Amino acid sequence: MTNQANTQTLNDNEVSVFDRLESNVRSYARSFPALFNYARGTELRDVHGKRYLDFLAGAGSLNYGHNNPVFKEALVDYIMQDGITHSLDLHTTAKAKFLQVMHDVILAPRGLGDYVMQFTGPTGTNAVEAALKLARKATGRKNVIYFTNGFHGVSMGALAVTGNQYLRNAAGVPLTNTTAMPFDGYFGEGVDTITQLDRMLNDPSSGIELPAAVILETVQGEGGLNVASTEWLQRLQALCHKMKILLIVDDIQAGCGRTGTFFSFEPAGLKPDIITLSKSLSGFGLPMAMVVLKRELDVWKPAEHNGTFRGNNHAFITATAAIETYWATDAFAKDIQAKGEHLRRRLQAMVDRFAPDLVDVRGRGMMIGVRCADPKRAAAVTARCYQYGLIIERAGPDDEVIKCMMPLTTVYGELDEAMDILERAVTEEFSVRKPEAPKAPATHIVPMKEAA
Repeated sequence: MTNQANTQTLNDNEVSVFDRLESNVRSYARSFPALFNYARGTELRDVHGKRYLDFLAGAGSLNYGHNNPVFKEALVDYIMQDGITHSLDLHTTAKAKFLQVMHDVILAPRGLGDYVMQFTGPTGTNAVEAALKLARKATGRKNVIYFTNGFHGVSMGALAVTGNQYLRNAAGVPLTNTTAMPFDGYFGEGVDTITQLDRMLNDPSSGIELPAAVILETVQGEGGLNVASTEWLQRLQALCHKMKILLIVDDIQAGCGRTGTFFSFEPAGLKPDIITLSKSLSGFGLPMAMVVLKRELDVWKPAEHNGTFRGNNHAFITATAAIETYWATDAFAKDIQAKGEHLRRRLQAMVDRFAPDLVDVRGRGMMIGVRCADPKRAAAVTARCYQYGLIIERAGPDDEVIKCMMPLTTVYGELDEAMDILERAVTEEFSVRKPEAPKAPATHIVPMKEAA
């Protein structure tokens, strides 16, 4: 089926049920108002038969694509055998196999074999809540350091370590016992924010209470695809060790292969005290969240952090299939890295062509995007993309970064099809410029050649 630049939207009957019965809190549907009824791989279709490439992928929850056939077969087989669906935290064969495979294939080869796994409520923010509670319980301290532009969820504890003011204002109460510090590069390349943090933590008059933990994303997803350097991360870990502060890495969006390795912190050689995972952990879009923690930090008493849905057996089945299928060797990681470089070349060519309207390429692996100088024009570009059959969102403090979050299984032909749509939208938006006084003879612009 070919894409057509049509603008079909919901008819009155289709849209009325959402307007009448669903809360105003809905968000993505406002940017992408089609009524979808089919999904496979990187492809979505609406009820009118229009095809879309999904470069949102459940905000990173579908790293292996929609309805991955391997996972679907495993799940259907399990259901047809009347396998356990819900079990609180009872022992099940599905959980036992996941625990063993996660340990043997993911944790142990990465030097994390002595870590234990805690299953929380099914959302990423619940994993963050558990991590914060555990850090405070284990250290006896209350304060937690978080970083500018970080995003960790919108429940109260997670929101207190999230920087976005729009989201924080929705809390309706003071968000306490946390301190914001500048992320790597926040003040530009010339400012060493680890030295700043070190000085603040060691100054008894800085006003910062010695924290229980520091929490961060190594690549900030909602904050604008800001990437912490290897050196910055290593120095942060060393500082935490020196001050006996726990290091929490939130790998909910950047993990499960998104940046080119299963954990985003692997290239820096980190061994966080606590890791949070969710989103693509289940592999199939099923709700699942987990905290991975050093064994000596497992000071929980039974049921101190619980939840009715802390044992999603269907998710255990698909998560196990994901690990066994894609992570038994390093081939998948290498494929992600190669595709990430391909995307970077395509995006950089757009920046080179349309600077200064496009500022730079941001992110790592297949968590990548391009920053626009004007957030309103970034919105215009993504709206054009949707019109042409590409679902792609924005991130950053002002939603100025056009963010590519496609399934990691997306084939090169689909990557290029999406980049062609994005390039078309960028060209249409930025080709018309405000007239300027001529400064030099006009230079012929050679059309961008498609990356190999």
